[in-house]
Amino acid sequence: MKTRPTGVIPPMTTPFTSSGEIDFKLIAPQVDWLIGAGSHGMAAGGSTGEGHTLDHEEYRDLIAATVEAASGRAPVIAGIIVDSTRDAIRRGKLVRDMDVAALQVTPVHYLFKPDEQSMVDHFRRMADETGMPIIIYNVVPWSYLSPALLTRIMTEVPLVVGVKQSAGDLKLFADLMMMAPDKLIYSAVDALMYPSYALGAHGSIAAILTAAPHASVELWNAVKAGNHAQALELHKKLLTLWNALIADNLPACTRYSQILQGMPKTFSRAPMPEASPAQQAAIRSALAGLGALGAREAAE
Repeated sequence: MKTRPTGVIPPMTTPFTSSGEIDFKLIAPQVDWLIGAGSHGMAAGGSTGEGHTLDHEEYRDLIAATVEAASGRAPVIAGIIVDSTRDAIRRGKLVRDMDVAALQVTPVHYLFKPDEQSMVDHFRRMADETGMPIIIYNVVPWSYLSPALLTRIMTEVPLVVGVKQSAGDLKLFADLMMMAPDKLIYSAVDALMYPSYALGAHGSIAAILTAAPHASVELWNAVKAGNHAQALELHKKLLTLWNALIADNLPACTRYSQILQGMPKTFSRAPMPEASPAQQAAIRSALAGLGALGAREAAE
């Protein structure tokens, strides 16, 4: 692995037009904004980026544009959300010659769940055929991997270098930190970033970071500096924002938060609904509490 990405790594939203096409010229402004906020890297093509809606060619071009925009300033992680080993390998091969730090790969997310050996074999084949470092994105409810299985995969498949632990369970996160101390364990427990960092998370890859990158970096820095009073205050404000964001249309709500902070207006891909008026009001209020709104937005 050329780099071991750590710290605050926001998963980017994908800039779709109102007709559902990717507006590639709007990728660089988001990359610049995230880096300007102090982010330590970025992920593209993940769930916040509606990566499950992309065809292979769109996915390839999205990652290429993100890598080009980052221009070596921060590592890029490429998300893969597909339903078969074959498709996951195909996507990995599409980006392996790009300057990508790692692949972020979900277990299959369709209705049926592979057994444990099949899951190990899935990630082994991906590693063998792509040669890429892999971060398991542990998020699929009916295909959720236990700390024991995650540790087994990382032990048996050395190119599986870490886990993005999601789905809101801090106990399982803590267990994984203890069982795999030498691996990269990222928190995607958006509501509980502060305790995740206090438990020793190597970083975070989560929608809340994309919705409020400046405050998210401040929180990371506060914990690293041992300033727990500041960290607790930031936690409360970020939790307020998370409570406004979390819904079935989370990517759309995250996108709206970005727009309020000056990002160009973009859209989600149908059939995901945009943020409702009630969601918009709650997001605006939470961002105001973080001091993240410009003068015009705060006055509206």
